[in-house]
Amino acid sequence: MGSTIGGGFLANFALPALDVILLAFLLYKSWQILVKTQAVSLIKGALLLAGLYAVALFLQLTTVSWILNAIAPGLFIAIAIVFQPELRKIFMRLGQGSIFRGAARPRVGQIEVVISAAETLSGLRRGALIVFSRNVGLKNIIDTGTRLDSLVSSSIIGTIFQFDTPLHDGALIIQEGRIAAAGCFLPLSEQQDIRKSFGTRHRAALGLSEESDAVVLVVSEETGALSLAYDSKLYYGLSAEQVRRRLGELLDFPEGSQTAEEEAHEN
Repeated sequence: MGSTIGGGFLANFALPALDVILLAFLLYKSWQILVKTQAVSLIKGALLLAGLYAVALFLQLTTVSWILNAIAPGLFIAIAIVFQPELRKIFMRLGQGSIFRGAARPRVGQIEVVISAAETLSGLRRGALIVFSRNVGLKNIIDTGTRLDSLVSSSIIGTIFQFDTPLHDGALIIQEGRIAAAGCFLPLSEQQDIRKSFGTRHRAALGLSEESDAVVLVVSEETGALSLAYDSKLYYGLSAEQVRRRLGELLDFPEGSQTAEEEAHEN
């Protein structure tokens, strides 16, 4: 009797509840990925067509229904072709495990170290690209540069972005609390409405933010302006304090102290 009741509860309540919870979790995580790409317009267009089709069926608009039924197969193929870059980014993030993997907590004090170096480079009008890895792995980006696996240090960052060094034109990658690589090549943005005055560094920073959840700090060589790129958007001309605050929020850095080891390597 007890086993029957237990089996009935499992079949009628527990499993359906688990089914709904898992479905809701997957939908929520999928939407988080979608809103960080340009695929939101795809969803809006699909919902518009679905709404138009529902209205046509409800009002018995035979001509509109016949046209929509006729073009539906070709429309799905056209969507797959037109939005191929966006679909590729979505499946890339899924394949890299960004849904289920937690963020590696960065080391304390790295914000101050990086901002100190960025301010120095800005004053000297030396361009820089500094990438903070979050959940989505950047192994394919790291493999394009020179692996370093060094401490995050203002002097090392400044040296890398000197004009006469072989690594100054590429990006520096900070991953799991260390400088993983430098001289890395980033994908350029595919956005068409990007400001014409932005150079290759800004386009590369925006491009990586479109394909991953990384946060990219840019120092402009022409103006010395500091910018941040994340979630497929570029925020140009930020102050050092604004950069510090946003990096703290995005990377979940605790405010305040830094380790003695990092203080020693900061100067």
